Amino acid sequence: MAELEGLEFGKSDFVLLDEVTMEQFMENLKLRFGKGRIYTYIGEVVVSVNPYRQMDIYGKDSIEAYRGRELHENPPHLYAVSDAAYKDMKRRAKDTCIVISGESGAGKTEASKYIMQYIAAITDPSQRTEVESVKNVLLKSNCVLEAFGNAKTNRNDNSSRFGKYMDINFNFNGDPTGGHINNYLLEKVRLLYGGSNVMLESLHLQNNPALYVYTREGAAASPFYNVSQMISLHINDFKTCLETNCHLFSLICQGNIEFERNGESVQIIGLEAVTHIAELTATDPESICKSLLYRTVATGGGDVIKKGHTKEDAWFGRDAFAKALYERLFGWIVSRINSIIEVKDYNPLLHGKNTVIGVLDIYGFEIFDNNSFEQFCINYCNEKLQQLFIELILLQEQREYQREGITWQHIDYFNNNIIVDLMEQPHKGIISILDEACLTVGRVTDTVCLESMNTKLSQHPHYTSRKLNPTDKSMDFQKHFRVRHYAGDVTYSVEGFLDKNKDLLFQDFKRLMYNSANPVLKDMWPDGKLSITEVTKRPLTAASLFKNSIVALVDKLGCKEPYYVRCIKPNEMKSSVLFDDARCQHQVAYLGLLENVMVRRAGFAYRQPYARFLQRYKMTCEYTWPNHLMASDRDAVEAIVNQHGFQDDVAYGLTKLFVRAPQCLFTLEQERADLIPILVLFLQKVWRGALARRRCRRMRAAFAIMGFYKLYKVKSHFWAVAASFANVRTMADYGRNVEWPRPPAVLFRFHHITKTLHRRWWARQVVKNIPPSDMLEVRAKVAALTVLIGKRKDWGPSRAWERDYLSNVRDYPESSSSFIRMSKDLKNKDEYSQVLFSCLCRKVNRFNKSTDRGLLVTDKYVYKLEPKKQYKVLKRFPLDSITGISVTAGTDQMVALHVSSQDDILLHLHRGELFPDQDRVGELLGVMVDHFTRSTKLNYYINIGIRIRIKYKYGLNMCANMDENITQMYNN
Repeated sequence: MAELEGLEFGKSDFVLLDEVTMEQFMENLKLRFGKGRIYTYIGEVVVSVNPYRQMDIYGKDSIEAYRGRELHENPPHLYAVSDAAYKDMKRRAKDTCIVISGESGAGKTEASKYIMQYIAAITDPSQRTEVESVKNVLLKSNCVLEAFGNAKTNRNDNSSRFGKYMDINFNFNGDPTGGHINNYLLEKVRLLYGGSNVMLESLHLQNNPALYVYTREGAAASPFYNVSQMISLHINDFKTCLETNCHLFSLICQGNIEFERNGESVQIIGLEAVTHIAELTATDPESICKSLLYRTVATGGGDVIKKGHTKEDAWFGRDAFAKALYERLFGWIVSRINSIIEVKDYNPLLHGKNTVIGVLDIYGFEIFDNNSFEQFCINYCNEKLQQLFIELILLQEQREYQREGITWQHIDYFNNNIIVDLMEQPHKGIISILDEACLTVGRVTDTVCLESMNTKLSQHPHYTSRKLNPTDKSMDFQKHFRVRHYAGDVTYSVEGFLDKNKDLLFQDFKRLMYNSANPVLKDMWPDGKLSITEVTKRPLTAASLFKNSIVALVDKLGCKEPYYVRCIKPNEMKSSVLFDDARCQHQVAYLGLLENVMVRRAGFAYRQPYARFLQRYKMTCEYTWPNHLMASDRDAVEAIVNQHGFQDDVAYGLTKLFVRAPQCLFTLEQERADLIPILVLFLQKVWRGALARRRCRRMRAAFAIMGFYKLYKVKSHFWAVAASFANVRTMADYGRNVEWPRPPAVLFRFHHITKTLHRRWWARQVVKNIPPSDMLEVRAKVAALTVLIGKRKDWGPSRAWERDYLSNVRDYPESSSSFIRMSKDLKNKDEYSQVLFSCLCRKVNRFNKSTDRGLLVTDKYVYKLEPKKQYKVLKRFPLDSITGISVTAGTDQMVALHVSSQDDILLHLHRGELFPDQDRVGELLGVMVDHFTRSTKLNYYINIGIRIRIKYKYGLNMCANMDENITQMYNN
């Protein structure tokens, strides 16, 4: 809070003074200046004293300290009023403006820079380059305008010699989207003092003010400028502006063109200056001479009259041309900046409401030893701004209290409307008298104009002259008049008033510049496009143009929510420690600061319509959130105030609530800020719930649609399958070549099972047609196919499998009878049921020795026989002791029988004498696999992990379903 700053620094708000007197006001102001506290509040008005030194109160830490804070939460600062204007604009979507006022040297321009710096710093558009570009242009345009518009005067080292009003446009997010700059009453006499010697030489200039008419010492040297002020282009900013065609600036210094009479005509003395101007303006020297010496006038009938100038008219035309060049250059620079930062193609329906913060930095009230037309215009502007301040802050405040029925103490204050009328009233004001004199045919002098003012304004209490007050020797007869301004009495010298008020820039000069070969110059003079025979209207005078622009400015400010920075100059020595009491008291008086304190003390610092107040703070009261059930919004607002205990600090108007202490508002804002995260979380919860429910409904609908669609696709597939396989029983191939419809994804597994079932059914249909005598061979081949397909190149499926080759007379005619007798004996002895396989083979032992042997495999035993000894049994082991069989992937007949006793047998089967390329390995495997598969002990073997293994790259389980491979066997 501002009042927590400490009593040693005085009162941070003049409203908190014990007594509202000039003595206490000045004492508090001086104390704070001495303690380095250059800012003090009057309610929402900031009083700023120029410290004349750098202060460490404008860095990033300070910006963050004031960002988003209420006005009186921190010590007084420009950042506080800037943040208040920004928040007011963003919260209420209403245009605001910051009016910076004070005399020359009080620090207005620096204040505007800090305000712009703060607004640019608090608007962070998350790396949006276009917004960052606008901010950079708004900030950097200051140095360009100051370089061309500021000057060193005897009162200020860097005085703004022009008025500037800048509108900053914001989108609905509060980010700057553009802006617009208006300039007012530019003083047109300059010396190019910041350039290097090389540049000055290229522009035909010298770094000596005494060499030029417009800047030479002595009042008689120039009728256009008060020579007590030596003006120069600001050196520090000059180098920043070289890219903006600053060589055109030198044209203003070409005032050394002299004229002489030659009989009844006038001629130029020396053409060197004309040649320089022609070179710099890219025009013809002869055309420049004609424009300086003659004037072309078009009559209503289309005729053109060429009139020669008098010596005095030539001087006036020369000076008007030089000043117009500078004015057009400055206006062109402003227009170029505006073309960059102006908001283009803005559509409120698409982009939201476009709000504005205006910043006014305009010259302050001026009182010099010799005050001319420029000071009259500047002081008129300050009178208008003071009138706006009175209407918005003082008069409007009192009227609002009366309108709302609020009882309060009336404060008397000076209303400067009478002074504004003195200067601008139609037909009676000083500006109207000047315009009338300028429009009068014939030679009307400044003295004649002064006599007219004395006659028409003799009874006005704020106007006087030496003729009206002969005893006042501070004024001269036929030279001075005095206006009693709100800021004090100012004596004006009437000399040069009419010449400065007239527009002496003839159309010839405009046509000359429009026809320049320099495109920049051509762009500055669009009015030179008019034909020489075209009749032009009489241009408005300088005073009327300025008055119209100031009236428009005041109207523009009047429709915005105003914030004020009142700047005070502490001394004339530019000292950081000197406080001139009389000088400061004079500024306090004419700025109306004491009256402002009285109004604030007697009135209320904050007011708000009930509906708007309720809308903003209703969440802080349990009786008004989310909606109240009271009779009116006023009752609801009263409930909020009573709950927080503010009833003694507020007053209830007809339509608004008035809050006396800003601290009440800060307390409400703080509580609101604490509640907003809770409300946001609640709203997020409700909204997320709504989104989740909507998402759930959509998902349910989607699942329902998907379910019906899947059901349709399933039914469609079933219908397609049924239609495709309706007649497979009557087909020759039982539907083997029927193309299956492509199933939906959900039926892929079902489709696979269905195809498997069809294959099994097809196999069953095929098997039913096989004779019973062939079934053993078929089963054996199917079993072999199951384990060998793709593993062994040729395993003999195409031939007939005879199984018992040793008893076959065709294969072994000499020994078959012996084997038959032996097998009968073994069958009787060992009681086996059938012979599974028999053939001759060659046994290989561990020592790599081989002998011929016979192999007999029955359903109970495996026998190793000696062929040469009538097939004598050499070794017998049970069939169930075989744990596996290993074969190779090649065409050889090697077979390894793995026995549980680890005494494995390695055999090489004979192919037979009749068929030397016969493969019997497949037959042996098929027979044994079929036997094990169909044996009642199959589950036992599986349970204890027994498998028939094939010695190949990978092991292969042999317990697959045999029936499924019947199809493949028959295909082969």
